[in-house]
Amino acid sequence: MQQKLNLYNTLTRKKEIFEPLHAPFVGMYLCGPTVYGEPHLGHARSAVTFDVLYRYLKYLKYKVRFVRNITDVGHLQNDADEGEDKIQKIAKAQQIEPMEVVQHYTNIYHRDLEKLNTLPPDIEPRASGHIIEQIEMIKEILDNGFAYEVNGSVYFDVPAYNKDHNYGKLSGRIVEDLMANTRELEGQEEKRSPLDFALWKKASPSHIMRWPSPWSDGFPGWHLECSAMSRKYLGTTFDIHGGGLDLMFPHHECEIAQNQASCDHSDGAKYWVHNNMITVNGQKMGKSLGNFINLSELFSGNHQMLEQAYTPMTVRFFILQAHYRSTLDFSNEALQAARKGYTKLMNGLRVLAKLQYPEEAAAPDEKLNEELLKLTEDCFRGLNDDMNTARTIASLFNLLKKINSLFLGQLQIGSLTRGTFDTVREAYNTLVLDILGLKEEPLGDQEEMLHLVLQFYKEAKESKAYDKVDAIRAELKKQGIVIKDLKTGIDWAYEE
Repeated sequence: MQQKLNLYNTLTRKKEIFEPLHAPFVGMYLCGPTVYGEPHLGHARSAVTFDVLYRYLKYLKYKVRFVRNITDVGHLQNDADEGEDKIQKIAKAQQIEPMEVVQHYTNIYHRDLEKLNTLPPDIEPRASGHIIEQIEMIKEILDNGFAYEVNGSVYFDVPAYNKDHNYGKLSGRIVEDLMANTRELEGQEEKRSPLDFALWKKASPSHIMRWPSPWSDGFPGWHLECSAMSRKYLGTTFDIHGGGLDLMFPHHECEIAQNQASCDHSDGAKYWVHNNMITVNGQKMGKSLGNFINLSELFSGNHQMLEQAYTPMTVRFFILQAHYRSTLDFSNEALQAARKGYTKLMNGLRVLAKLQYPEEAAAPDEKLNEELLKLTEDCFRGLNDDMNTARTIASLFNLLKKINSLFLGQLQIGSLTRGTFDTVREAYNTLVLDILGLKEEPLGDQEEMLHLVLQFYKEAKESKAYDKVDAIRAELKKQGIVIKDLKTGIDWAYEE
């Protein structure tokens, strides 16, 4: 299909044809979570969005190195340069090691993302494992005159940088406006400008997480971590930097400034790609508003706002049914509708598996063949148009109508060429399973279904329908299950 992938580049504010710096190799970096709490819908949206991009790039035969970090130090309360480290705060409250907090929530993050069927990154670096690289980057920025040290802390000098660079090029912020609207914050008297941000912070006596540096025993700034880790694994300039829209400023803006101010003199990534936010019934999702929903709560239904539990594939489909750059509004109605849409696509897989191309085909219907090939191409057209999964799903539903008509005999399979039939089948399966990353979920409660089968077995035995008794035993044996006729009743066990 002669289509090119286009991506919206936040840096240039327009869609651009995706042309890797060193094709067929692609470097992609995604800002991962700060692991001080359970993953929520916002984490899921970012993970699923860039999972589909990762899958599609691989489908297009690119050799992708996907790096997604874990922030385990330096992310302070309210994303500021003062206050307590988010992870340290939890560790103190629970009287455990900070890295216990990190490991606990990293495990949960991995578990929930696996349920959502996201592919693991090729590299998952932790900030605490790259202190040396961060110190080296700070030295470069200091040597270039874009940072200063005060009382053991090092700050990035935004006004000095902005003389010859554009601080705000990513977010569209203007330094003069930022200065006019930024108040002096308590505890930040060390800074020359309120816009300056920490590259290294001297640790207070009560601060647990600290490392030696040329300036003090302390810890790195949050923004610096991603600059250092992306540079280490993807080089000074790479292809795609992704993340949520909430990270565009100041986090990603600061990353670009650090990259430019170090010896890299680069924006870091060629394409900066941002997914939009999740709202809940039209309101921004937030803990203070009481509308904050963790993934585990979604999967279990254990939240006051949930009418029921929603399966991981329902949540994944819900995320994909909207364009990644549009806001996505959570509601029970939207998730219930997503379940129906997901089920429809799964039924399509089952129907396609049953369709067989006849040994003797009729004369091909040229118009029908053209129509089916165009519908198939439309599915990819959506993906190539800035990863528009909403459009791709709509196109898949249009294609599915024709597939169902073939299954029901309303259209004749034999009027398709073998090439068209194979193209439709392969494209549908590839799009649903390999690119959108949906998969069939287990049906209901297997224990309950097994209990129902044992009831049928009991009834067959009581009515002396021994052919049915033997048939049920044989089928269950194929599944590795044996029926046990006990004095106390009928039971089952795994075959040993």
